[in-house]
Amino acid sequence: MTLPEPAIPAPDKVAVLGAGSWGTTFAKVLADAAAAAGAARTVQVWGRRAEVVADINASHRNGQYLKDIGLPHSVTASTDVAEVLQGAGLVVLAVPAQSLRPQLGEWKRLLEPNAVVVSLMKGLELGSDARMSEVIAQELGIPASRVAVVSGPNLAMEIAREQPTASVVACSDAETAAAIALCCTAPYFRPYTSTDVVGVEIGGIVKNVIALAVGICEGKQMGDNTKASVITRGLAETSRLALALGGEAHTMAGLAGLGDLVATCSSALSRNHTAGRLLGEGLSLEQVSERMTQTAEGIKSGPAVHELAGKLNVEMPITAAVVAVLEGKMSVDDLGPRLLARALKSEGDY
Repeated sequence: MTLPEPAIPAPDKVAVLGAGSWGTTFAKVLADAAAAAGAARTVQVWGRRAEVVADINASHRNGQYLKDIGLPHSVTASTDVAEVLQGAGLVVLAVPAQSLRPQLGEWKRLLEPNAVVVSLMKGLELGSDARMSEVIAQELGIPASRVAVVSGPNLAMEIAREQPTASVVACSDAETAAAIALCCTAPYFRPYTSTDVVGVEIGGIVKNVIALAVGICEGKQMGDNTKASVITRGLAETSRLALALGGEAHTMAGLAGLGDLVATCSSALSRNHTAGRLLGEGLSLEQVSERMTQTAEGIKSGPAVHELAGKLNVEMPITAAVVAVLEGKMSVDDLGPRLLARALKSEGDY
């Protein structure tokens, strides 16, 4: 299928707000995509920490999050968000999900009038149960046609190492999705497009919770049968929630559903898998947080997913069990029997 003609011109400048592993990696993708297309593009990253920003500018690396991966010289960084947003036609958000809304309130006045905003975040807001694209549209007062999400099997370090990866750009406006996909098509990064924003986001959100469950299983030294069962039934849970919210079933079988779930549940590079494994090995939630340098979104978003499922009367027993562990209502020793605790029925009966 041929992509529609882009609705927006290719931006001369892209702002990436968030200098963690995925934000920095996506900045590299954008710069490499421009170079491959012979286009002149500036990619500027905003980061809170002066030492990370200095590292990017001086050595063209982000040693804190991407070790010795070299960054294109067209990628620069600043701690001044106004400087980063000035003149940026495309704004990419890669900050922790739970901090997004207050930050957008501060950034709104700094955005260019017709900027398109892309979310790299895979979380559900506590309290409102809002997806990140919803938070962006609400806080910035922009139409859904100017808000897109990128999801799929996006393990940052593998992409930074230029290992071939496919992903999904989703936007309610197909032409906007196509324009963004064009901006981030690098020799090693192949984006597909979708208009199913709900399905793509829910796939990226729930897989973090399922990855915690799989990680706990690994920490408890459970076998591959157990982990495969949890992944498969986790996909069923994700599908039930996505469909209840208006998402499309075929999205769950694609990169943003099954693809992202498998990568996040099986890779040692996955923060959520790692956090789950540490919990399974007996560490407390506080000890896990101290051990990890970046946020495991499943820990933050799990309760919101569970709450949303309850509101919609969607059965999500794996999610419920993980949240019970996170809230201290169940020990990891009791988690195993609960992971597949559902009434006997046909596998095809979601």
